[in-house]
Amino acid sequence: MIWTIFAWGEEGLIILVFAMSMQAVLISTPGDATVLNVGPVALPVPAAGEVLIKVHAAGLNRLDILQRQGKYPPPPGASEILGLDVAGEIVSAGPGVDLAAKGFKIGDAVCALLQGGGYAQFAAAPLDVCLPVPKGFTMVEAASLPETFFTVWSNVFQRGHLSAGETLLVQGGSSGIGVSAIQIAKQLGHTVWVTAGSDEKCRACEALGADRGINYRTEDFAAVVKEISGGRGVDVILDMVAGDYVPREMNCLADDGRIVIIALQRGASAPIDLSQFLRRRLTVTGSGLRARDVAFKAQIARELLTKVWPLLESGKIKPVIYKSFPMAEATAAHQLMESSDHVGKIMLQIV
Repeated sequence: MIWTIFAWGEEGLIILVFAMSMQAVLISTPGDATVLNVGPVALPVPAAGEVLIKVHAAGLNRLDILQRQGKYPPPPGASEILGLDVAGEIVSAGPGVDLAAKGFKIGDAVCALLQGGGYAQFAAAPLDVCLPVPKGFTMVEAASLPETFFTVWSNVFQRGHLSAGETLLVQGGSSGIGVSAIQIAKQLGHTVWVTAGSDEKCRACEALGADRGINYRTEDFAAVVKEISGGRGVDVILDMVAGDYVPREMNCLADDGRIVIIALQRGASAPIDLSQFLRRRLTVTGSGLRARDVAFKAQIARELLTKVWPLLESGKIKPVIYKSFPMAEATAAHQLMESSDHVGKIMLQIV
């Protein structure tokens, strides 16, 4: 049970939360989507450097599916509750937190990247990874941003070093990460090609700004990239597939090209021609964001705030929400994600 009291103090609105427990989406045992259920858990207590957020909406991500299946445990110390991105209101702060120094106050609407805990009525988040809800955005729209935007910025621009005049290939352009990568890269002046699993998804990606959608079920993406690049190849590939895609990706990289792997949907091993690294100065790299420390994520947050948030608030980049579900229908939301029928983000509305 939760009681929320609103009052005015010397610093403005104060929100006091008194609770013995909150409602959250829980995993009864690792398995398929039917193992999800809503039940009571203890309210999180914000630690030093953290704030407590009253959650209004949370985004689904592929890592949630793997964690539910028992294949991807949360990092040590992270919440066992699913959910990596949320939007809501700051209701309290942990020890030593100076909200004003970061431009926030109690009651502000924020979205945040979490290590876990988003499928719940309240979540604790480091203040340094909280960003203001963009002007004009709903909570559902704002909650669709953190995980995908942090991931794209970290991997495409920081690790992949996508630079002026260079081209980007996104494997899985219709995913939440894909639709974010398309829009950010296009707004920053890059040519973007994507793969997707149907002609309809390819057209949806093109409507978001992709220069060419490639149906990987009916076309050889490597051959298409070589053709549309005039034989040069692509500079950076954002790869959520890996496995046997990697040698094919290497064949369509430009000299000095980079592949950045962020998921292993087709497996963790692949035969590759190492001589290409020497002859053409190729780079294959990768990263996982969830377990990185707060300082690393805080740097991404600062760059997003200055370079991407203005594009969101101007309407040049838009959130792509496929469908929202009430928290009680988390099972249906997970089943939709596993079907891969969606374009963009699937969301939970928290009550």
